Amino acid sequence: MDLKLSGRAALVTGSSKGIGLAIAQWLAREGVNVCLVARSGGRLEQEGAAIAKATGVKVRTLAADLADATAREKVFKTFPDVDILVNNAGAIPGGYLSDVDEAAWRVGWDLKVFGYVGLTRHYLAMMQERRRGVIVNVIGLGGERLDASYIAGAVGNAGLMAFTRAIGGKSTQFNVRVVGVNPGPVLTDRVEVLGRKRAAAQLGDENRWREAFAKMPYGRPASTDEIAATVVFLASDLSSYTSGTIVTIDGGIAHSGGMP
Repeated sequence: MDLKLSGRAALVTGSSKGIGLAIAQWLAREGVNVCLVARSGGRLEQEGAAIAKATGVKVRTLAADLADATAREKVFKTFPDVDILVNNAGAIPGGYLSDVDEAAWRVGWDLKVFGYVGLTRHYLAMMQERRRGVIVNVIGLGGERLDASYIAGAVGNAGLMAFTRAIGGKSTQFNVRVVGVNPGPVLTDRVEVLGRKRAAAQLGDENRWREAFAKMPYGRPASTDEIAATVVFLASDLSSYTSGTIVTIDGGIAHSGGMP
């Protein structure tokens, strides 16, 4: 299917690995020139070079910590003219309220919550003035399946869901769309880390972390490609009447009584 994206430019944050990297790869295969941002500069350059070689699109990279407002401003100044912004960078710590102190809470929110809000502020103004553009926020199932054991993430993701809906409900006045994607469990490095931590606590052996997959829908987490495909479709003109909407990709977990 031709998504009619060829020749456009996209900025993808958190794109050195996992979901962000998969999104960048899928966009590039559609002919989109990609701007990649992540904290890990070495890996970012390596992955960017691989994308350019495989697809022939223009790839630019910038190492930046998006928890820092100054870094967000630098990103905007470096890549001021993109058609698509994908907010994806973020890692909010797990744990109950008693487990996550204020410092850890702030660190997680500075990157994901304020990172998304800050970059959206920069790019939305530009897109509205230009009267075209799409912003896709990759948020997370924790914002709709509220779990006290992921309190900082539950509150942060729920806030980003509200942010996406509110902004996306008005941005269409300027021919700009703002949408969100809520992935459930996805097989990334982060899922493995969290899975090992859970297996160690519950089973006494971190190496048994894959056993949790058996109770997941289809007996597995989602792949990064399954998330990326939806993001790229939402960013395309084939989804041109979609704004203020959040698509959940969780194999039905949100409506099955919670995480297995």
